[in-house]
Amino acid sequence: MTETIINLETVNPIEFFGVNNGKLDILKKKFPLLKILSRGTQLKLSGSPEQVTSAREKIELIVQYLERNGHMSENYFEQVLGGDDAETVDNFIDRNPNDVLVFGPNGKTVRARTANQKRLVQMAEKNDIVFAIGPAGTGKTYTAVALAVRALKNKAVKKIILTRPAVEAGENLGFLPGDLKEKIDPYLRPLYDALDDMIPADKLGYYMSTRTIEIAPLAYMRGRTLDNAFIILDEAQNSTDLQLKMFLTRIGANAKAIITGDITQVDLPRNQRSGLQKASRILKNIDGIAHIELDEDDVVRHRLVKSILRAYDKERKEEENRGEIK
Repeated sequence: MTETIINLETVNPIEFFGVNNGKLDILKKKFPLLKILSRGTQLKLSGSPEQVTSAREKIELIVQYLERNGHMSENYFEQVLGGDDAETVDNFIDRNPNDVLVFGPNGKTVRARTANQKRLVQMAEKNDIVFAIGPAGTGKTYTAVALAVRALKNKAVKKIILTRPAVEAGENLGFLPGDLKEKIDPYLRPLYDALDDMIPADKLGYYMSTRTIEIAPLAYMRGRTLDNAFIILDEAQNSTDLQLKMFLTRIGANAKAIITGDITQVDLPRNQRSGLQKASRILKNIDGIAHIELDEDDVVRHRLVKSILRAYDKERKEEENRGEIK
């Protein structure tokens, strides 16, 4: 059993609870397994940790909306509470238009949605190289790609280069069927997916054909000098020390780079060490290089992803205490 108290002092209680507690009744119907008590400007939630967390997150979004707009209809109130994932809920919340990074196809807005994602945006604006490290689902890659697309649209750079270590194939792709593009596409698919959200299909096709946007495995960066470009190295935990050094020394004039990775999901062979931790450590105090760590609070996928990450982190700590992990 978990209990939490939410303070509603920053909003009009009538706007939150509704006339004759109409909105409060909607809240109770949406979360029938929770015990929900209102006391003045406070709301007390009691129940299972998962239910309390879900309700609290959506209530906080409603509070944000009311702080900015002053009023929310019962229809919007119910829609926000009924959202099954963070993106569905986020679409109902009017954010500051200045927070938008990219306007994608069909009016989709892409923006930093958590405190650390916003810090990532700020760091990228002030530094030429940013290391963004955190677990799956924290929006590292998506935010980085949005920053790159914005830079291209604003003509701050002439091209975007997105790269990943093709570690599953050992970066030896010859044995796979098809031409080079068909061999590497499965490993680079998440980068294509992010671009699809931000650029219309016909324009993306043009950018790809003219190499204005280039997606390639890390091995193909060797020997190049990358000028006037926004460069993203994704899944950097799967790059070796030498590969990461090679990548970082490719950066040329008027270029920016974001290196993303999750140090808890290294897929390299046992005899190879990830270069990400070393690079982020030894480059810590260099002017122009910034570092940010995202955590479970930045997860913007299904709400259960946070619980999954917490469970794995708890198990890892218990294994360390038992001496099973060194």
